[in-house]
Amino acid sequence: MSIKFKVLASMAALSIVLGACGKTEETANKPKVENKKEAEKQDESKEKEINYADVFKEATTELEKAKEGKEVDYDKVTELYKSNLQELVKNRDEEFKDTIDEKITAALAAGKDGSLDKVVVKQLFDKLMQKVFYTSIKHDFTEVSEKWGKTDEVKAEVEEAKKYYAILKTTVEKRDAAYGTNLVSVIDGGFSEIEKAIDNNDQLGFNLGKQVVDKSLMKTFYLATGALPNGYATKASNESKTDAALAKIEQAEGWAFYQSLYSYLNGHAPEEAAFIEKQFNLETDVTTIDPAAVNKAFIRGFAKIAIDEYGESKETLGEDKAVITGLEGALFIDIIGEDIKSLMGEDAYKTLTEQAQKYVETAKAKDKAAAEGQLNELISTLNTIVEKAK
Repeated sequence: MSIKFKVLASMAALSIVLGACGKTEETANKPKVENKKEAEKQDESKEKEINYADVFKEATTELEKAKEGKEVDYDKVTELYKSNLQELVKNRDEEFKDTIDEKITAALAAGKDGSLDKVVVKQLFDKLMQKVFYTSIKHDFTEVSEKWGKTDEVKAEVEEAKKYYAILKTTVEKRDAAYGTNLVSVIDGGFSEIEKAIDNNDQLGFNLGKQVVDKSLMKTFYLATGALPNGYATKASNESKTDAALAKIEQAEGWAFYQSLYSYLNGHAPEEAAFIEKQFNLETDVTTIDPAAVNKAFIRGFAKIAIDEYGESKETLGEDKAVITGLEGALFIDIIGEDIKSLMGEDAYKTLTEQAQKYVETAKAKDKAAAEGQLNELISTLNTIVEKAK
């Protein structure tokens, strides 16, 4: 696979637009909830009439022709996007203060005029749309919370979320195959817990199931980007020694996957988030990507998020919120579980996970005295992890 040097150079120019990823935030990944206007309701109705899976597959199949050296019909892809996907993307951009529509539009235009490698365009479109489907799941979960008690409407939102997840499932399956994880099973279990909670009018159960689905998808994106040994930081770095063009494609793929994680990391660990973004950014010389440094930045970032979740849990002891954030802390520990084993050893990781699970049970029991001691131990261990990952 080869592309002209001028095309590689043009990627840096396009990254001025694409690189705006580092300039937007999701307010620590907490979706903005506002009163819906009638026009917004109509937009949502329109969203649900479109079979996103079919349209997405048709668009990516056309873009996939680039890998075979065939001509790509960018007019067709652009029309598919504008007529079927753009409204969804713009709605998520508004809700999460993002600029995905701008990035996708720029990438498709650059593919058509030849200023960006066509395989890179496919990867950018594919992975940026995956972020939109991921944030659409989060959107539907927010709708469930707002409509709680209206069982039929709530169930419809969950079904919508499951349709978005079905589009992402292949990505999850690939990570399971690469790392020997069982994320598909865990996510399916999370949705089962959500459905059971709705039937039982158990809002805490819904919130716990929601966290399992959300954080398991975050773990998927981490395994695809910064985890060792199969993340795109490692792939791009290794490939740069023999094939600069393919390495650049893998760097772009890593960058696009990272967009699903950037805002959450930036809300809790801005230095680590910025470092990772710079490593994947198309302006960065792919030969300078440091997979070990990217991996350690992710470890520190997710450990810091867990610390913040436990801090929030401590402030809300006695409330359901303490249980939810306690589970979030445990799930963020799980995201970097293999890394913690490498840093601290199997026994230390086992102890940490047992403490994390025990704390969730203590928070449920509203035993404040026991909870505070457990939290102090968890936070102390996580601070040690942050230091060891420097």
